[in-house]
Amino acid sequence: MNTTEIFLIAMSIIFTVPYLIWRLGKTDYFAPLVVVQILTGILLGPGILGKVFPDYYQFVFSEPVIQSLNGIAWWAVMLFVMIAGIELDLSKAWAHRRESSITAGLALGTPLVFGCAAALVLLSSSEWMGPKALTWQFVLGVGMACAVTALPILILLMEKLDILRQPLGQRILRYASLDDIAIWGVLALILMDWNRIGRQAVFLLAFGLVCVLFRKGMRRLQERDRWYAALIWLAVVSFGADWAGLHFMVGAFLAGAVIDSGWFDQDKMDLLRHHILLVLMPVFFLSTGLRTNWDVGGMAVFGVAALLLLASVSGKLLGIRLAGRILNWPAGEASIIGWLLQTKALIMIIFANILLDKQIITHETFTALLLMAVASTMLTVPVVAPQLHRLKALISRAA
Repeated sequence: MNTTEIFLIAMSIIFTVPYLIWRLGKTDYFAPLVVVQILTGILLGPGILGKVFPDYYQFVFSEPVIQSLNGIAWWAVMLFVMIAGIELDLSKAWAHRRESSITAGLALGTPLVFGCAAALVLLSSSEWMGPKALTWQFVLGVGMACAVTALPILILLMEKLDILRQPLGQRILRYASLDDIAIWGVLALILMDWNRIGRQAVFLLAFGLVCVLFRKGMRRLQERDRWYAALIWLAVVSFGADWAGLHFMVGAFLAGAVIDSGWFDQDKMDLLRHHILLVLMPVFFLSTGLRTNWDVGGMAVFGVAALLLLASVSGKLLGIRLAGRILNWPAGEASIIGWLLQTKALIMIIFANILLDKQIITHETFTALLLMAVASTMLTVPVVAPQLHRLKALISRAA
């Protein structure tokens, strides 16, 4: 078979297997389709399928096929990250700045400290820190991975729970949006390349100047033209960030963060996000699974994943509980908000992919982080749904 035919076989597998597991297994309550796609990517990766059926794996996922899949995956996740940037709404956070800053600060800071402590434990072995990482980069990177909240997946889960447009859902979005900015800022710090500091300074200066012109131009365009302009802007800014050594994902987020969500119809933006999840993101999940590794032993990877999950969930819940005491929230509210904000999945996987690309973490650490992200996301709906049922009055409580 030629490369095109093998590529189409791979695409058939990517879309068929997780859909059948999700639909026939009726997993939607505890594992939405996106989670099943991530798990399927792990199963189809070299650590499991590649070990059990090495000849099949080498045939389907040959180097040319993987390169083709990676190209689709890069563009898919760039679009997804840009939309996450567009959906940031800092005006509402500013209107409730005391409550938002206290909650977001503790929601990010506490699991960050817990995650950094877990990373310090991992330093006792040389298997977990990447070859190009400084100690502080590894510790801060793993710590931030434990603190991440996956804003796009959070939106999907709150839609499922029917609270997205409720006051409680809008409050949670404010907290997650503020943390999203901090996450990408810390990532930029971790990726700061002192050998490319001149390039990075040039990029940031040029971005600031061009951004002013871009925003003026977007205001003058009709909405149908803004969609095309946004895609061009995404490609250019992502290229500039990658050229400067900040990684194209940082550029994708910056490209979206300076775009006003009011320039686009919200229903169309929601539809675009859902279409990207349907059409393109499964390829990203598969390419992520192809990067998993179990060479240090499956039990060691699972043990580290459990440690990171403990640091992530306990840190997030403790941080939100502290915020609830400071702000005098009703009983039970902190638990609901904490469990929703500990959702990881997409953004943490993107974050971990960048750390792996820059060799700050190893494939084994990446695998442990991926397992942690999947487990934390699968816990969310089963834990939150019964609490919401018992405490219905909290859903409509404004800040």
